[in-house]
Amino acid sequence: MEWARLLLDLVYPRSCAVCGGDVAAHPRYFCWECWCKIPLIQPPFCAVCGDPIDGAVEGAFRCHACTDRPPAFLRARSAARYRDTLARAMQAFKYNSRTCLAPDLADLLEGCYRVHYPDCRVDAIVPVPLYPRKERERTYNQSALLARELGRRLKRPVLLRALLRTRHTDTQTTLSAAKRRINVDGAFVVQPRERDWLAGKTCLLVDDVMTTGATVDACAAALTSAGVWRVLVLTVGRG
Repeated sequence: MEWARLLLDLVYPRSCAVCGGDVAAHPRYFCWECWCKIPLIQPPFCAVCGDPIDGAVEGAFRCHACTDRPPAFLRARSAARYRDTLARAMQAFKYNSRTCLAPDLADLLEGCYRVHYPDCRVDAIVPVPLYPRKERERTYNQSALLARELGRRLKRPVLLRALLRTRHTDTQTTLSAAKRRINVDGAFVVQPRERDWLAGKTCLLVDDVMTTGATVDACAAALTSAGVWRVLVLTVGRG
């Protein structure tokens, strides 16, 4: 209710997660100026992985990576480039416990879904899992928070524990594309009790950021090997 939000703003003033400025005119945790600076992804991009490119391209095309090594997912799309305004907000969300940003970031996810997957029937939403020890240390899985927000809006079931990360993997941020694939190869499995239900279904795999796609590809491979018909990928940021 509007009066309740105004009262909370009076007692606990909100500030922009990016610039620290006033957000009284915005219902959540971005000021309008920072929100408008988020670099949304526009065509052209790879028809498979969604990786945007500079310049003009006529018709649909596949990037070299998807041509040389077709991924296990059907398609992947991301809402915005992971840089500047969005990068700062997502780092706060992921590493500084700013979980209040989940609804704002889910706005971007929902918009991306409705633009790129309007005709796709999704049976369930599956977040990319963290290794249990890492999730205990962080106290939350940022991808699961996003998946839950999106599930409420799309009215789709969210299978928080359908995928399991079976071993700790080093951070992907400093690794090459080839080493990223090796790092996560075989690191994910489907929860045995979910296999029967997932067989023949279409799953929407949700993560916070996609760079080379190694992590979501490994997750999609685990899902399809367990009988999932097809996997669509959706992320907030694209590195």
